[in-house]
Amino acid sequence: MNTLSYKTISANAATANHKWYVIDAEGEIVGRLATRIASVLRGKNKPDFTPHVDTGDYVIVLNADKVRFTGSKLDDKEYQRYSGYPGGQKRRTAKEMLEKRPEMVLELAIKGMLPKTKLGRAQIKKLFLYTGSTHPHAAQKPEPFKF
Repeated sequence: MNTLSYKTISANAATANHKWYVIDAEGEIVGRLATRIASVLRGKNKPDFTPHVDTGDYVIVLNADKVRFTGSKLDDKEYQRYSGYPGGQKRRTAKEMLEKRPEMVLELAIKGMLPKTKLGRAQIKKLFLYTGSTHPHAAQKPEPFKF
């Protein structure tokens, strides 16, 4: 009788290998792009994905101001924030948000798809959003990410 011994490999902080990827967001749909980026930040694109360990990669997003919405979301979608004081609730439509703080549209979409824990807060720090087509991370030698 041949007994095979299989071991489940679980990643940890010492064995995690983080890569740098660059993504051009020009003309991409916000939600579809955000799901792919959130998956890379969590490390779900790797075979050694472990839910409780930060195995994800760094992501640089260029042209974050040139994303698009489908349908009438540009006028209908609202972003809310609250100062904590009575009457301090503010609302902005997606069109206003793209004009005033364009990188926040993609950041809020991705942030909502990550865990609401210490791990999720660590993963969102590996996201770098830029409105132009240049970035200051050339020393990390980022690779273009293929979807």
